[in-house]
Amino acid sequence: MCLAIPVRIEELLDEQTAVACIGGLRKTVNVALLDDLKVGDYVILHVGFALQKLDEAEAQRSLALFAEMGQLAEAERAALGEMQS
Repeated sequence: MCLAIPVRIEELLDEQTAVACIGGLRKTVNVALLDDLKVGDYVILHVGFALQKLDEAEAQRSLALFAEMGQLAEAERAALGEMQS
């Protein structure tokens, strides 16, 4: 299953990497595909890559839907590329 999930950027390490908050954990993610990122921005994360920015309200709605479906933990693992086939 391929999923992307909204995550919040917590720290910018360099032009290609940042630390994101994912399910309460801080993970290093690749942000090379995006410009003008700031701490506090929300991005869509897929297999460890930030694909696009989105606003906080949309991010919160998406996270709430994943949680409501009972799929938040699985979506977080999938977004990081940690799913086992």
